[in-house]
Amino acid sequence: MIQIKRLATSDNDFDTQLSQLTAWEGVSDADVNQRVHDIVHDVRAKGDQALIEYSNRFDRLSMKDSSDLEIPNAELHAALKDLPEKERKALDSAAERVRSYHEKQLQTSWDYKEADGTVLGQKITPMDKVGLYVPGGKASYPSSVLMNAIPAKVAGVEELIMVVPTPDDEVNPLVLAAAAVAGVDRVFRVGGAQAVAALAYGTESVPRVDKIVGPGNIYVATAKRMVFGTVGIDMIAGPSEILIVCDGETNPDWIAMDLFSQAEHDEDAQSILIATSQDYIDQVHASIEKLLPTMERQEIIRTSLVDRGAFILVDDLDQACEVVNKIAPEHLELSVEDPESLLPKIRHAGAIFMGRYTAEALGDYCAGPNHVLPTSGTARFSSPLGVYDFQKKSSIIHFSADGASEMGKVASVLARGESLTAHARSAEYRIKE
Repeated sequence: MIQIKRLATSDNDFDTQLSQLTAWEGVSDADVNQRVHDIVHDVRAKGDQALIEYSNRFDRLSMKDSSDLEIPNAELHAALKDLPEKERKALDSAAERVRSYHEKQLQTSWDYKEADGTVLGQKITPMDKVGLYVPGGKASYPSSVLMNAIPAKVAGVEELIMVVPTPDDEVNPLVLAAAAVAGVDRVFRVGGAQAVAALAYGTESVPRVDKIVGPGNIYVATAKRMVFGTVGIDMIAGPSEILIVCDGETNPDWIAMDLFSQAEHDEDAQSILIATSQDYIDQVHASIEKLLPTMERQEIIRTSLVDRGAFILVDDLDQACEVVNKIAPEHLELSVEDPESLLPKIRHAGAIFMGRYTAEALGDYCAGPNHVLPTSGTARFSSPLGVYDFQKKSSIIHFSADGASEMGKVASVLARGESLTAHARSAEYRIKE
């Protein structure tokens, strides 16, 4: 029997148990911080030379000079052309849905005119250059290419630079094909903290970018945190999470497999089921026992479920929503008869999957909304990656003479109240006699 934690809201120490269950310490230790600091410093100081040295050492490559760093665009389009028809159609279908969804997020400049002729507004401008980090080798995710690159292109980003490690010269052709479909402009075969540093500061070959997005390991996450401020970053993501609320009527095999879908990412991933019936929890547990031996990544799933998974028994669906808001999950499945009735009660979740037929896995690949989501409870204050992450806003202020005179009186009073005389006199010069 797989030992999966069981909690109940009726437990006296439920809140303590829940906090311990969902706690995730994603901060790097001193050794990782020092190693990343050294790598970032080397890349800033030595540019391409450092990239070549680290790539040869960590990815077991044999780069000789800067010309080996970039993957020609012709290779991207060749990878796309050579894809089996089934994979090409799936990639195109997913890309089209992601593009269509994100086009609806596009923000445009606006302004309005006041009665005295003053114009106020906001100017929306896309970023010039964005860097996309894509894991490489065996951990290759073409879906991440689509989810990160397409919103940037919809936003109007002029140049999208992708970095992807190629350990032992291994690169997933589907990743290159996805880059071609998504409109990535340049691709470099570098990864790790050195790739993040190259994007943040620029080298002889890798352009300096305005923002870095995309998932990576602890070294990548640490480097992103280290360069933040020099460039923008999307987020510091923790392990993947799924929280399922079920009314006990969904096929338990479906729920077990949905829990597996995130647990198979890695041993630190978290899969939690909230249900109103102990009997139903037992049914799902039995399905887990039955189905786990059929999974290719069963040991990873087992470790994830034992170490970080849980079943939570609640009194009713209203209480389930309260627990959801405490957890603020990355992925939330409302596997109930009437999910719309619960939606107004959900305040904190990265993505909400409604109804019995909406498996979270659809969101990972082809539903359309972005799969880059806030983890580790950060859905309390963060949102999915979107077009808005690649657009900047500038305030537009154009006072008429009458407006400047009237508002100058207001500014004068407030500025003198702050003892900022130059501010006050600057405004007062525009006041009409």
